[in-house]
Amino acid sequence: MYNKIIDDITDFIFISDNPEKSDIIFLPGGSFPSQGEYAARLYRKGYAPFLMPSGGVSVKFGKWQGVKEGKENVYNGNYRSDCEFLTDVLIKNGVPESAIIGEDKSGHTRDNAFLSRKTADERGLEIKSGIIVCKSFHARRCLMLYQMAFPKARLKVCTFDAREITRDNWFTTEEGIDRVLGELARCGGQFVGDIKEYLNVKIAD
Repeated sequence: MYNKIIDDITDFIFISDNPEKSDIIFLPGGSFPSQGEYAARLYRKGYAPFLMPSGGVSVKFGKWQGVKEGKENVYNGNYRSDCEFLTDVLIKNGVPESAIIGEDKSGHTRDNAFLSRKTADERGLEIKSGIIVCKSFHARRCLMLYQMAFPKARLKVCTFDAREITRDNWFTTEEGIDRVLGELARCGGQFVGDIKEYLNVKIAD
């Protein structure tokens, strides 16, 4: 019984697509170099002409939390936001500054999505397709939020593993269980109002 439950949770949370040529690559806020490095590889391979790193400082901590993965010697700027850090990672990995459209006001994933939409609209960008580069255990929630912000766009999720948490091992450590089940709870709790509003509109129609 528990194996089936674990499999179902894994399949829901750990979604991952093959990249497709798109209008833009989205980077929801974070401090893992792997995120920017992966997005830069996709850019260099021609998957999108623009990248949009997103994120200010965490609403939980009120300040930028520092570089993860022990790459402080490579990415050693005096970063003030996720966006500033990810922009530096992108540039150091071969992305020209002209291809980067930053959003540096958001403090959580929902804002990453909706302020990225606001930024795109202000720039006059029509986003019909996009790639979201995010942590593997963050994939489902990122996709749900960006789908809400860009409802007409075809979105693909391309993931990297962080904190040594993968779809194959998350249930073997306390941190993995906490992180993944935390995402599962947020995928329900954070969308209650949106789903009810959507259903009410459908009923009214």
